[in-house]
Amino acid sequence: MRGPVAWVAASVLLVEAVGFLFVNGVLATVVHNQRMSLAGVDPDAMSAGTWALGGVTALFLVLCAVIMVRTALTHRAPGRFGRVVLITCAVVHGVLGALTVGLVGWTAFAWMTGVLALVVLVLVGPADAPGAPGPSDPETSDPQIGDRHPVLGQQPTQQGQ
Repeated sequence: MRGPVAWVAASVLLVEAVGFLFVNGVLATVVHNQRMSLAGVDPDAMSAGTWALGGVTALFLVLCAVIMVRTALTHRAPGRFGRVVLITCAVVHGVLGALTVGLVGWTAFAWMTGVLALVVLVLVGPADAPGAPGPSDPETSDPQIGDRHPVLGQQPTQQGQ
């Protein structure tokens, strides 16, 4: 189950990274073109800071997506560094989700909570072992009367007989 959820989470995080960079780019351009200032801060510094924040945040989200893709490909939980990065991502999404309710609205809250849920599900969800026999595999199905145990060569005991 971890693999498919990690693929979905990686694609959502990539979309979020592009969206975050785009929004910060628009904000930086508006601040620069309008020569806006806040408490006497230079407008060029505010514009550069907005671009820097957008770039760093987008890179962080791309790093999280790369960790998710690696998790999906290996079918294993992320290592210590990956867990720290993903836990940080989850905490940031939780805090920003709580803040966006009042500032942006319930749609943004739902988005942030959805991403939070995907990240947490990858972190604590059950692992899917590669090559593990599924429920329809004849090796793992219940033994039938007359079937012999493949290792022991004995008849399996049937309950209720």
